[in-house]
Amino acid sequence: MTGERVGGAVTWRLLGAWVVHDLDELATVPGWLRRNAKGLRKRFPQAPEEVRRRAETMGAAEFATAVGAMGAVVGTAAAAGRLTGGRSGFCQSALTGYGPHGVMHLAQAAAVRGYIPGSVTSPLVVLPFTLWARGRLRKAGVLRPARPCDAVAGSAAAGAATVASHIVARRLLGRGDGGGGRHAGRHDGSARRPS
Repeated sequence: MTGERVGGAVTWRLLGAWVVHDLDELATVPGWLRRNAKGLRKRFPQAPEEVRRRAETMGAAEFATAVGAMGAVVGTAAAAGRLTGGRSGFCQSALTGYGPHGVMHLAQAAAVRGYIPGSVTSPLVVLPFTLWARGRLRKAGVLRPARPCDAVAGSAAAGAATVASHIVARRLLGRGDGGGGRHAGRHDGSARRPS
């Protein structure tokens, strides 16, 4: 343990790396889903209908709102890391989940045999940042050892936060019916009036 100080360069860059990655997704997800929904249904018929329906009815406004909600989570993790000199369990868990998130994007791109949103910034931003930040925390002697179960737990927490951010987005946009009721099917984020 060297006792090197962990400052904002490590902790706030988690938020910065996330912003770069999610700007990529903000710019591409809604259009990509519209263009690829039919092909995904054919290619992955085993995917649950609820998941497919939600993806097909998610508009740009919902996605942007969900990204904002997730940004609050990542920003809170980065702030916790800054306040504790990188020792925060919340910050380290977010970092531990961030790397596998990038690997997941690359696996999804391989599964569809092509581009998916997030697959460009994963090898250029997500994975290098995760390795760099973990190295800095290790050098400072504050990194908790990550076991495979920690990566799984971090990924599960990130997945749960993603689902929660979409629930928040749907509620804020008046689509809190779970996506399958009378408001489903709109791509502009607005609610359809009941007939």
